[in-house]
Amino acid sequence: MQNKKSVWSIRTEQPQDIDGIEDVTMRAFKSAVYSDHHEQFIVHALRQSGQLSISLVAELDGKLIGHVAISPVQISSGTEGWYGLGPVSVLPVFQRQGVGTDLIETALIQLKAQHAQGCVVLGEPDYYARFGFRVLSQLVLEGVPAKYFQVLAFENEVPQGKVQYHASFNATS
Repeated sequence: MQNKKSVWSIRTEQPQDIDGIEDVTMRAFKSAVYSDHHEQFIVHALRQSGQLSISLVAELDGKLIGHVAISPVQISSGTEGWYGLGPVSVLPVFQRQGVGTDLIETALIQLKAQHAQGCVVLGEPDYYARFGFRVLSQLVLEGVPAKYFQVLAFENEVPQGKVQYHASFNATS
């Protein structure tokens, strides 16, 4: 059996990937009960507003099979250098094979290389804990259960305050 790293590649989004990213994102979230099915609009709005700080795709045999987005977040304390992870999209047939893990790990490495202070994510606690994300009471995302909002500090300091994602996360079309 081949090592998973040799099966697909992770690379930076290119202009010709935009339609494929939209398709992967729609298909990845199509049957997700927790989704409002606007993730593809969020990615598009982040790109259009210049807020898509990191956008990586997973590619297999010339076909996109996954995507991860990272964008800046605002913290009420004014602390800068914090980002939000997501949406993370993997075609259903490739889920649970390590594609999402590879996308997230690569994105976090790039984020650290850009001297980010940390990253937040809204998602399944057991899944994101493997990357070092954890619930920390000093950072809050209002309107969501606290256990689903997690923090990964690249430096030792975690600011205190309310986190706000870019307005692109309200995109519905």
